[in-house]
Amino acid sequence: MATPLPLYVKITCILFLLCILFFLFYIGQGIILPLGFSFLIAVLLFPLEQKMTNIGLPRVVSILVALLIAAIVLVALIMFLSYQVSSFVDDLPAVKKNLAGFILKIQDWIDDTFHVSKQQQNQVITDAKNDGMGDAKAVAGTTLEILTASLGTLFLVPVYTFLFMYYRTHLVMFTIKIFEDKHAGTVARVIGKIREVIRQYVSGLLIETGCVAVLNSIGLLIIGAPYAILLGVIGSILNLIPYIGGLISLGLTAIVTLSNTGDTFKALGSMAVFFIVQFIDNNFLVPRIIGASVKLNALVSILAVLVGGALCGVGGMFLSLPFVAICKVIFDHVEELKPWAMLLGDEDDARWTKLGRRKPVKKAKAAA
Repeated sequence: MATPLPLYVKITCILFLLCILFFLFYIGQGIILPLGFSFLIAVLLFPLEQKMTNIGLPRVVSILVALLIAAIVLVALIMFLSYQVSSFVDDLPAVKKNLAGFILKIQDWIDDTFHVSKQQQNQVITDAKNDGMGDAKAVAGTTLEILTASLGTLFLVPVYTFLFMYYRTHLVMFTIKIFEDKHAGTVARVIGKIREVIRQYVSGLLIETGCVAVLNSIGLLIIGAPYAILLGVIGSILNLIPYIGGLISLGLTAIVTLSNTGDTFKALGSMAVFFIVQFIDNNFLVPRIIGASVKLNALVSILAVLVGGALCGVGGMFLSLPFVAICKVIFDHVEELKPWAMLLGDEDDARWTKLGRRKPVKKAKAAA
């Protein structure tokens, strides 16, 4: 019988493997990101492709029709938002003027409250600009690289999605065959569970995003905020980034509203709208729409989003939770890895609560 490894050896090996994994994600993000998004889209479109195959369409045609429907929905959304985007671009000069006036008001308040003159404030701003000018070219180059990579990814995603859908059976059978025959049933169950979790999660996110976009837009329209539909949709998309996205969308909406209208109360009203929608989303929409498809605790979710963003940018933030959810499904079905599943999860499961309980020791009855 093999001797179990000491704990410090296990921890060292785990940390070493994590470092290698993070390094591979960092250097290979140009390949991993389009593959990750394509995999999620393929799993989401699988039921649609299956229905068309069942009515007699060839498999290749079914896959192409499913991709075409997804593309039409995406183009329709872009066209729906294009009017507000063009309106926002046309109003940029007025927005800049209002923002400059707001900054002057802030400078006056700082001068009156802290006795820091406008000249001193402008000097601090100028010094900050000069300090940042050295990195301007690098930032511009990085931005250009990101835009170029995004365009490349835009063309790669449908190709990868088609290949994932077409070779789905081959990939599943390969995954099962690389394990011993006695584990084939467990591997098949894990693959089925992963597919179910991803489908529930992605479809739930799409429905939740639509509901949040509608609620945001209605709330902003009620208070008379500018570009209500555009800001509502942007806020719902940013909401896909757990915990962090909501804060970004709240600040962005307040700044745009204030710079466009100059009305502080309207800007505060837009923040109140987002607070209310966030409350509704977290307490009613997420539990009922997404439900228990991904039971990850808040600490793991935040860390996953931050690590994903550090390694692969915004795309890594979006893919981080599905990746961790897949890991949890695998850990749940491997006996040696179940403690890691407990670490990632958020279930109040009797399996884990029993571990911390001790049966009460019955006192021996005193002899009569």
